[in-house]
Amino acid sequence: MSVLVEVCIDSLESLPIAQAAGAGRIELCSSLATGGLTASAGYMKQAARISNIPVYGIIRPREGDFLYSSDDVEIMLEDIHTARRAGLNGVVIGALNADGTIAQDAVSEMIKAAGDLGITFHRAIDHCSAPFDALEFLMANDVERVLTSGLAKSANLGIETLKEMVSFTQGRLSIMPGAGVSPDNAKLIVESTGAHEIHLSGKTTRSSLMAYRNEKATMGNSDSDFDITVTNPDVIQRTINALR
Repeated sequence: MSVLVEVCIDSLESLPIAQAAGAGRIELCSSLATGGLTASAGYMKQAARISNIPVYGIIRPREGDFLYSSDDVEIMLEDIHTARRAGLNGVVIGALNADGTIAQDAVSEMIKAAGDLGITFHRAIDHCSAPFDALEFLMANDVERVLTSGLAKSANLGIETLKEMVSFTQGRLSIMPGAGVSPDNAKLIVESTGAHEIHLSGKTTRSSLMAYRNEKATMGNSDSDFDITVTNPDVIQRTINALR
């Protein structure tokens, strides 16, 4: 069985690294440290230009929960149009109601805005109070796949639910395990669940090339502004080899 490995990245630098390591698809994000936020228009456009594999852009306007205001939804709709204009292959979407059910109206608007782009529903499913009802809705609306940890902290811990999801969907959409996936557990997750795709970042850090450094000043919550997050090709390659 062939298993597609999707790699999530938050810099253009990581795209050719992931691609050369054998990634089958890219999830394009900014700020992986907050779970992944929408990439800028310029970032989307450059990624589409240099990639030889499909690129799906996450549409997530802020960190935190998936309960979005009408203004948030308008931002996401505009970002979906931006992804289309940039030449991306798909978008990664999700929204919930306050009671944890899928926000059908908002998600329907996003699906309509996506047009002929591919669609992944993201890990909002893992915060959903009725995940199998959500899967029914997504299948009825021709969503391609759902990225999920099986409602657990990691995909490895959510194996039983992931297996249920794969059985429930019967190939009408793809269940793509993600969260905590590594070369050490990818094969177990795939073989135990029957999934045909898997998702990871495989990230590491590299040192900044700055010669001058003022270590006293830092941006945000970072301990250092001189550690740059990038994809680790060794992790991606070892994951792919494990799945073979």
